[in-house]
Amino acid sequence: MIQGAEHPEPEKAEAPVAPQNQPSIERRRLAMELRRLREDRGMTTEEVRAALGWSSGRLNHMEGGRHSVPDSSGLRALLDLYEVTDPARRDALEALRWEAKVRPWWRDYEDVLTDGFLGWEARARRIFAFHPIVVPGLLQTPEYAAASARASLTHTEKEIERIVSARVKRQGRVLGHADAPEFRCVLDEAVLLRLAALPNELAQAQLHHLLDTATTVNTVSLLVLPMSVGLHGCLHGSTVLLEYDDERDPSIVYLETRDRGTYVTGPEQVADYRLALNDVTANALSESASIEVLKSMIND
Repeated sequence: MIQGAEHPEPEKAEAPVAPQNQPSIERRRLAMELRRLREDRGMTTEEVRAALGWSSGRLNHMEGGRHSVPDSSGLRALLDLYEVTDPARRDALEALRWEAKVRPWWRDYEDVLTDGFLGWEARARRIFAFHPIVVPGLLQTPEYAAASARASLTHTEKEIERIVSARVKRQGRVLGHADAPEFRCVLDEAVLLRLAALPNELAQAQLHHLLDTATTVNTVSLLVLPMSVGLHGCLHGSTVLLEYDDERDPSIVYLETRDRGTYVTGPEQVADYRLALNDVTANALSESASIEVLKSMIND
């Protein structure tokens, strides 16, 4: 077992969470803009509904971002009512409306991807993560991805093939391009120790992939948290913090569960999880020491 510094038991804070059915990031942006325009005009949703002759739920759905994106005529009607006359501003909102309607690649995998996380991940500029049980999807080999999906006992072999295909495509879309986000991932030592229970060829391929990624992908920082640290700030489990450069997109925390993940969006709660992630980062081995650990586990 890897030796690390002693660490005192932390206090664990409870945090309220957001509903699972979060809107896509493009829909959230559009919803925020529409709500801001209405509020700037000093109008209530009922006043807008009456002025446009809309049903009672139509505007609420648009401003909620979950169920409805306005068509071009609906957006024009809102902008006219709100007296938005600047052509550049109107064009920008129409472009945002179009983005909110576009079908992203991961929608082709909705049969096996159920909670929309990839949409939020794809737009993030910084991804900070802690994983205590398995190698995260962004760093999995196809064989490990299939093994982990099979271990969940919830998927058919056909579904597992689809999951693996989606994860491979996801890796290329997120990490495999010039504008890839910063990805700092802390792996509990237990993740690596569990590899010993897998077939040697599969385990060694996964270790090689982790090592190759850690040493060749400049945007990835891979850190190992030693078991000897003991208690730490992320005892609650797997945690992913997504941060964005656009001020319209507040940071989001994603907590993995057995089925659908849970999103935390409140600023105070996000700050609490950021503190927890900073704690495991501070107690993890350095990047160079973590790379040496990976090398020591490769036996071919």
